[in-house]
Amino acid sequence: MFKILTLNKISAEGMALFDSENYEAKNNIENPDAVLVRSTDMYGMEIPSSVLAIARAGAGYNNIPVEKCSERGIVVFNTPGANANAVKELVLAVLFLSSRKIFEGVEWMKSLSGSKQELADIVEANKYLFSGPEIHGKTLGVAGLGAIGAAVANDALALGMEVIGYDPYISIDAAWKLSRSVCRADSLEQLLAKSDYITIHIPFSGDTKGFLNVNNIPFIKKGARLINMARGGLIDDCAIMTALDSGALSYYATDFPSSNLIAHKNVLCIPHLGASTPEAEINCAKMAVTQLKNFLETGAIKNSVNFPDCHLIGNECNRLLVANRNIPNMVGQITSTLAGENINITDLINHHKGNYAYNIIDTEQPISNNVLERLKKIEGVVRVRTMQK
Repeated sequence: MFKILTLNKISAEGMALFDSENYEAKNNIENPDAVLVRSTDMYGMEIPSSVLAIARAGAGYNNIPVEKCSERGIVVFNTPGANANAVKELVLAVLFLSSRKIFEGVEWMKSLSGSKQELADIVEANKYLFSGPEIHGKTLGVAGLGAIGAAVANDALALGMEVIGYDPYISIDAAWKLSRSVCRADSLEQLLAKSDYITIHIPFSGDTKGFLNVNNIPFIKKGARLINMARGGLIDDCAIMTALDSGALSYYATDFPSSNLIAHKNVLCIPHLGASTPEAEINCAKMAVTQLKNFLETGAIKNSVNFPDCHLIGNECNRLLVANRNIPNMVGQITSTLAGENINITDLINHHKGNYAYNIIDTEQPISNNVLERLKKIEGVVRVRTMQK
């Protein structure tokens, strides 16, 4: 039986996928095989040595110490695309809110509560203060064309906008989902210069921190409106403040409030509501649980942030799973060790991602503890697991 430690309340629909005959899942469990998490900060947590995998029920994973997990061979999963529709809908709402001053107008109306003056006269005399342009016919620039970016681009076209996109790393799957009417920008600077509205949809990492900064924000078309529903760290707050104060940027809407921005009159800070829908929570939970189960039961990896996607059809033989550093001659050393013990390999797959690689090896003979110990001693191997038939 596999034991799952849950660090947050997870959607019941997702948890129901753990069948009681093969899984025990709760928030106080010793020596878990895997961890299921949403928002808990795991950096200060002592992760048990028994943990094989961590699944984050959400796209972001900055609450998980990924590098330390990689060093220990712990596979970290996230759920990209599971909350795509929820975030897309919020982006579309913000497109209107950033243009029409709807929120500001509603707040002003609340301030008139109890006024003895004729309300209709006050409204007619002051409604010009909250006028704003229509989005129809304007240009939307979408930086990052994954599941969310592509969905935003397609729906913006349906609303009558011109759409340009920039993503030098767009996947084949994402490209298939993107409308042919989306124009391609050759560079981020070109997208910024041509767009009346800009929305950011790229993953946050050490490489993308400060994605928009003092070096490229000056390229933004004067008066444009910027939307960030991806991650706060992607944008330099100080550079945004400067652009807003100078009028170079008309409006900034973000799902990641900061003390620097929250009081600015031309900033809309939303309390991280992008994935806060019951549908998104259910989708993320189901996806996270399914990925964990596939990994624990078959060794297959899909949507890991630190190890490559890897799947080997069939699981009728004895299966060996090896995670290792991505260095030369690892496969040769592993297979030579097996050959030296007269273990015949029936099928094998090896994939790598960044600094790490993963192997699924099916064998005719079972893998003894002696062989396991020899494999673990190979320099560069970080985790070895077997599934005996």
